[in-house]
Amino acid sequence: MYTDPISDYLTRIRNAMSAGHKVVEIPASNLKKEITKILFDQGYILNYKFEDASHQGSIKIALKYDKATKEPVIKKLKRVSRPGLRQYKGAGELPRVLNGLGVAIVSTSKGVMTDKQARQENVGGEVLCLVY
Repeated sequence: MYTDPISDYLTRIRNAMSAGHKVVEIPASNLKKEITKILFDQGYILNYKFEDASHQGSIKIALKYDKATKEPVIKKLKRVSRPGLRQYKGAGELPRVLNGLGVAIVSTSKGVMTDKQARQENVGGEVLCLVY
């Protein structure tokens, strides 16, 4: 049992990329599935697959690397809000990651979305992580 499943999710992806793995398998939850969909839509991962074989299920993520340099596409995955210190921001206070080149994943009342989508919908929420 771990206290911060989102941090564990990000760490598993980070470790798999630094080890050069093609695929990483992570225990599933609804929040992790939504974050995975956002990473795929933004072009940070190649593909994903949700498997519901066991009670909890799992997420298989195909990691994306640069073809020329073999460097991971994701340069940094940083957890912002954590169980000990939650970070809530209003629609106007949402962080801009690398001046718009990166993405902040925000959990709002309208679901999990990127910082750009949250600004367009004019909703704030808990800033889960930054990706660039």
